[in-house]
Amino acid sequence: MSDETEEPKKKSGLVKILGFVFAGILLIGIGLGAGFFLFGGSSLTPSDEIEQIIERKLKESGQLPEDEEAEEDAEGEGEPRPNIKEVPETDAFVTTYFEFDGNFTTNLRNSRKFLQVGVGVSTQYDESVIEHVETHQLALRSEILGVASEFSEEDIQGKAGRDLLAARMTEAINAKLVLLEGFGGIENVHFTSFMLQ
Repeated sequence: MSDETEEPKKKSGLVKILGFVFAGILLIGIGLGAGFFLFGGSSLTPSDEIEQIIERKLKESGQLPEDEEAEEDAEGEGEPRPNIKEVPETDAFVTTYFEFDGNFTTNLRNSRKFLQVGVGVSTQYDESVIEHVETHQLALRSEILGVASEFSEEDIQGKAGRDLLAARMTEAINAKLVLLEGFGGIENVHFTSFMLQ
């Protein structure tokens, strides 16, 4: 009797295993089919795609003759062509940067903490502005330290506080350059490092 009860259990266990295997294979097939449907199915072979890229680059550079372009357009295969727009040539100002050597370290107003910053400046004027900054580095370093020491720990918290500090440093540097050279020209102060200790 014990043999009769064990045999149906083995069959039902085998049926369950076969059911799980079949379901797994079915799910894998559905996944592969969906993947091919969504991401596959390109009608072009890789060599055809490479040829199209080369032809497009030759057309853009003007190395492909006009009659070949017309033939290619006739063959088109119904694929959309990119609409290439020419970028207008405009006179763009070149921004010049200068980074002060070393870091500036100063104590903050009404605080035991120190502020250590790396400072750089930028201008879109000619090189003479950067030359003036290099010439008067000592005086400008003093101005930067003076401005930074006027700020408290709360004043420099967050991006708004750092932007305010940079704006005040820009004003101080330009005022000193106007005093020394007759022209400021510094447009922005940039922090290359910013550490509150």
